[in-house]
Amino acid sequence: MNTEQIIVLGTLVAALVLFACGRWRYDLVALLSLLVVVLTGVIAPKDAFLGFAHPAVITVAAVLIISYSLRESGLVDYLAGLLNPLSRRPMVHVSALTGLAAICSGFMNNIGALALLMPVAIATARKNNRSPGMILMPLSFGSILGGLLTLIGTPPNIIIASYRSEVSGTPFGLFDFTPVGFVIALVGVTFVAVLGWRFLPFRKRVAEGEPTFAVEEYITELRIVADSGIIDQPLGELERLSDGALVVAALIRGERKTLKPSRDRQLREGDLLLVQGDPSELDELIEKTGLEPVSHEGLNREILESESVGLVEAVITPGSPLEGRTSLSLRRRTGFQINLLALARQGKPVRERLRDVVLKAGDLLLLQGEYDQIHSMLPRLGCLPLAARGLRLPAGSRIMITMSVFIGALVVSALGLVPITIAFVAAVVILALTKQIPIKNLYQSIDMPVIVLLAAMIPVGHALEISGCTELFADGLLALAGSLPTVFLLFLIMVITMTLSDIINNAATAVIMAPIAATIAFHLGVNPDTFLMGVAIAASCAFLTPIGHQCNTLVMGPGGYQFGDYWRMGLPLEILILAAGIPMLLWIWPL
Repeated sequence: MNTEQIIVLGTLVAALVLFACGRWRYDLVALLSLLVVVLTGVIAPKDAFLGFAHPAVITVAAVLIISYSLRESGLVDYLAGLLNPLSRRPMVHVSALTGLAAICSGFMNNIGALALLMPVAIATARKNNRSPGMILMPLSFGSILGGLLTLIGTPPNIIIASYRSEVSGTPFGLFDFTPVGFVIALVGVTFVAVLGWRFLPFRKRVAEGEPTFAVEEYITELRIVADSGIIDQPLGELERLSDGALVVAALIRGERKTLKPSRDRQLREGDLLLVQGDPSELDELIEKTGLEPVSHEGLNREILESESVGLVEAVITPGSPLEGRTSLSLRRRTGFQINLLALARQGKPVRERLRDVVLKAGDLLLLQGEYDQIHSMLPRLGCLPLAARGLRLPAGSRIMITMSVFIGALVVSALGLVPITIAFVAAVVILALTKQIPIKNLYQSIDMPVIVLLAAMIPVGHALEISGCTELFADGLLALAGSLPTVFLLFLIMVITMTLSDIINNAATAVIMAPIAATIAFHLGVNPDTFLMGVAIAASCAFLTPIGHQCNTLVMGPGGYQFGDYWRMGLPLEILILAAGIPMLLWIWPL
């Protein structure tokens, strides 16, 4: 190996390790990898940021914006509402939600489809006295499988289509993925809906309407008595004495209840405080101030809610600005307008001091504040609410305009009249001009960590090719396969891609594996499209872990899953995908 190859391989291995560890966010890892190959001279500085102008990156951003417009139109909410009567029987319940998720994901961002349907899934599960864990993983898997249906269903498909354009001059079309993707999605959804969900451990049985958090587990009642040292002091003094570890959720004075009281509110004798804090810190505060603990009798969730102020459960999404931060960062970002009262991770309440807990993607938060403030701030916090604010019926004119623009973009790109990137950017402009997307929200729906990941990894993938590393990988796999049939190499490429996708971002997997797969096909003198399509399918099939796909991460907390639960349904599903996918690939895209 020469120096360039050593640098590129070392960078790639380090990036894979960092992706898998998850200590640094994936976009930061991608940028670091890009800097290494640029500063060492493998990639020219003038080419370092060409990835931001790459058609795949622009297309992904446009698809995210259009998906946002489709969500806001209310169409999917309406369709989800029609599913409520189907939730009485478990298998029909799982089938209906998983199937709808797959259909929606074929034409919009799969994370967006999951975000829309999660509140519906949780609400219908509770209504029917079922664990959310029975519904949410099938819902996640359905949204991932639906992404296989079309070019725009998932970023790996867009990446593979763009790479095919580089090697052959023509990208894959909008529905080139459909014949193979439809069969795999159909097989996968059928397995998940009929049999797969039965493999999952249902750790929680949830009674009708029962919330995830029990109020008595995180709220303590304290009364201000005559000899207390904080009478006539502002409420903020309590927070100061507890070093910011105490959160006052409510103040009751006589018959009057004040939720989320101001920090300037003066305390009086007889006031009853409902507070959240670590037991040891509360004991210390009681000793300092002379506060009197009160029995939990009669304490319930409703006491912390009113018409305008209440409790909202939300999950931290991958790429959230809260990742790697503490609860104090959450309060600062919201101007101390939102309180974090409780936190659950992998289905288990976190008992340690919330102030010191470093937040992670998939964590389930119980937030208190004014409903309007919480729901307006959640997108900026990168959090997804787990309860719908009411069904939005689609306005006739809005849904017609949105769907007409979307279908028009699909038609002109499918007919080859304009490239799909141009068609979808034009659709975004039309939606903005017709006010289907508020200008102020135009870029809110773009998942910038994913965009930066793609833009940084595309030059890194190019570095693999120009340094000769893809040739090294291809030669190694060809030597490993020996004289075995070409089908075995296709199988091997798909297994390697699936394995990588289970531990690193699927878009990064597609960027790395596409040139390797194409190089092997060229060496064998066979159709590279077969191998590229195999990579597209395998890169999207991350079913063994919660870290391989953002959808899996999102359902981990609300579903009460542990890391090792995913393979129970994911492993047989990946085996089925290989069994159904390889024959379909050989039929539709013959070698």
